[in-house]
Amino acid sequence: MAGHSKWANIKYRKDRADRKKGKFFSRAIKEIISAVKQGGPDTKANSKLRIAIEKAKEGNVPHDTIERNIKKASDPGTEDFLPFQYELYGFGGVGILASGLTDNRNRTASEIQIVINKCGGVLAKPGSVAFNFNRQGVIDVEKESIAEDVLFLLVSSLGAEEMEIKEDCYHILTSVETFAAVKEAIEKEGGKIVEAELAMVPKVWVESTEEEAAANVLLIERLEGLDDVDALYHNMAL
Repeated sequence: MAGHSKWANIKYRKDRADRKKGKFFSRAIKEIISAVKQGGPDTKANSKLRIAIEKAKEGNVPHDTIERNIKKASDPGTEDFLPFQYELYGFGGVGILASGLTDNRNRTASEIQIVINKCGGVLAKPGSVAFNFNRQGVIDVEKESIAEDVLFLLVSSLGAEEMEIKEDCYHILTSVETFAAVKEAIEKEGGKIVEAELAMVPKVWVESTEEEAAANVLLIERLEGLDDVDALYHNMAL
């Protein structure tokens, strides 16, 4: 963020990571309910449910919570969750994608518009912002858990697209197709995964003035704070 200290950047990244972790539990439950609604409660016959449960367990969602929501989703009176994605322009031409699962599209649209009215930003036409992003696998690996040269050779052999060395982790980008294989191989080699997800990665980062950056951070934080928004991506350089 232009004009801000190194600590401010680190703190922002940490705060955002904490918010993302807080969203995981809600997203996992929504995905389980949606999977049951679409394919039934039998994990043997419903691969989507099986994957949703595995993902929830990886995020330490309690077994009782998973079972309770499978039962809840089996009730015809329980609303299904449907996917959504809103595309916005923030300040200084920064692109923002807000996505999630909702059981009430009108409520979600209203809450998004309220944030825009209070914080600024402009709703964009579908595709006008998304084309600036690629869907990729993103894997962060704890530095102390594996040697740099070992990790580089491993992920390169499996087709990883990029490996960047950051202050606190190795940051790896993969294609959607190779994501699972790369993640599994790192874990087998003893690498500790800090975070792994399929995400929307910017093709180009947008530089902002200090004022624009502050306004964008407020807009992003308010959008991330909405219950229905499970994932938020932007291309503002920090």
